[in-house]
Amino acid sequence: MPENLPRKALIAISSYHGVIYPDGTKTGLFFTEALHPFEVFTQAGFDVDLATETGTFGLDDLSLTDQFLAGDDKAVFDNPEHPFNVKLNSELRKASDLQKEEYGLFFGSAGHAALYDYPTAEGLQAVGEDVWTRGGIVAAVCHGPVILPKMIDSKTGKSIIAGKTVTGFTVEGEVVLNVLEKLRSDKAIPVVEAVSDVDADYSSPMHPFDDYSITAGRVVTGANPASARSAAERAAKAFDSLQPA
Repeated sequence: MPENLPRKALIAISSYHGVIYPDGTKTGLFFTEALHPFEVFTQAGFDVDLATETGTFGLDDLSLTDQFLAGDDKAVFDNPEHPFNVKLNSELRKASDLQKEEYGLFFGSAGHAALYDYPTAEGLQAVGEDVWTRGGIVAAVCHGPVILPKMIDSKTGKSIIAGKTVTGFTVEGEVVLNVLEKLRSDKAIPVVEAVSDVDADYSSPMHPFDDYSITAGRVVTGANPASARSAAERAAKAFDSLQPA
């Protein structure tokens, strides 16, 4: 791999925490969409930092329901001493305090919250853009790909995803969760529209919650919570496939 790419990953997390669901519960970090990449990257020998734009976060209430949190994931959630929880609750970084050159891989975790702050998260975007410029891997899952359009490739002057095939949470999925009208009223742009606006090609899973991830050169994207692990595995594999500078 290029010498200027440390084996260190940044998992970006949304700082937004607000009501979105019809029952009055909040969006925020979708727990497993950061946990699963953390597990993949640490097992693959990466150092890992977690960061938000503001240095603060809240959890997505939907991500803590039995449908999305069970088994080993629930055991991690219930263990405050687990390395992931220590990183998240005690060592969460603020984007402006990061040293961009420390990272060789950027991964945007999600939750609907990402639609609200990622498009303007200039600090996190700057880290991802710097990783890209140095030849590293940039990845995101679910709603996380909305952080990618404003990462610019210095060689083309266009978004790093322009002309590439990417995925992310579907509009159909927003309808299933009964949040599309809320997103529209809040002027939160769905993933398919955000990536299409910068000339990326959006590819949808067969079903909104199928495990579906895509590698497009040095860009990796996943479609939903079920895809967080496979997207992270793809990102780690893509990193290991980089040729020496």
